[in-house]
Amino acid sequence: MSKIIFGIDVGGTTCKCGTFSKEGELLRKEEIPTRKDEGGSLILPDISEYIKGVLADMNMTTEDVAGIGMGLPGACLEDGTVNKCINLGWGVFNAANALSELTGIPVKIGNDANMAALGEFWVGGGSEYNSMVMVTIGTGVGGGVIIDGKPLYGFNGAAGEIGHLPLVEGETESCNCGKKGCLEQVASATGIVRTANRMLAESDMPSSLRSVPYISAKVIFDEAKGGDALAIQVTEYVCRYLGKGLACAAGMVDPEVFVIGGGVSAAGEYFINLIDKYYKECVFHASRQTKIVKAALGNDAGMYGAAKLILGN
Repeated sequence: MSKIIFGIDVGGTTCKCGTFSKEGELLRKEEIPTRKDEGGSLILPDISEYIKGVLADMNMTTEDVAGIGMGLPGACLEDGTVNKCINLGWGVFNAANALSELTGIPVKIGNDANMAALGEFWVGGGSEYNSMVMVTIGTGVGGGVIIDGKPLYGFNGAAGEIGHLPLVEGETESCNCGKKGCLEQVASATGIVRTANRMLAESDMPSSLRSVPYISAKVIFDEAKGGDALAIQVTEYVCRYLGKGLACAAGMVDPEVFVIGGGVSAAGEYFINLIDKYYKECVFHASRQTKIVKAALGNDAGMYGAAKLILGN
């Protein structure tokens, strides 16, 4: 059997762990808890023990592994250094070297959104293109940039942070990053709900949202699709900012395609078409025909991208 690759997507609650062939076939996947106690010092040893267990189960050794790719929720540099992962309790250190020392296997790391983008580029929604920008819309808004098959890291490891473009004028509350007016504050799942609650409070407009016991982004998009006027206002407002954010990204990168992923992308064509409408209004004319498509790999994209990091372009 040819060598295998591990793709690890480290999240705040679980680590998604995939074992791949070099051809991109997912051989097995599991999730292990992300133990953030003790300053996150248990996370890498837990991943190491998981990998050793898989190798024993498959009757393989470290010699049968081409490498470990790992996606992390923070700014990452190509030399393996992570520039803080606040959600994990990590500071600045070389996470690639640390895991390599524990496993005896070469390790490469990347930002989790960049890894999701690389996965979609490899075998997902961006597989027909040479360059792409992926936007993941869930609890936050993440971004990943792929140019000629390689993820763009940036000098500080912060390339693709589209969620923290300072687009929202007049914002009084702070984003999780500490700034005010980030795209994420409007366009994330939590931002969409926050926008809906604000519009409900500021208006007497009748809306089915007023009788919903728990408002979620999914409920808002479902009601908008059903014709609820206030829900439509919310989705138009949110997608106008998303379209503007993509237009800003296009002005700098000019990708062949934008791939939209994350939980909110489940709103489907309604969501994609609305973003596209405002993108075309805001973008520089030369990039107006850039495609906007839905991601294909779902929550597995980060694992795929981390594995692809080992293969290179």
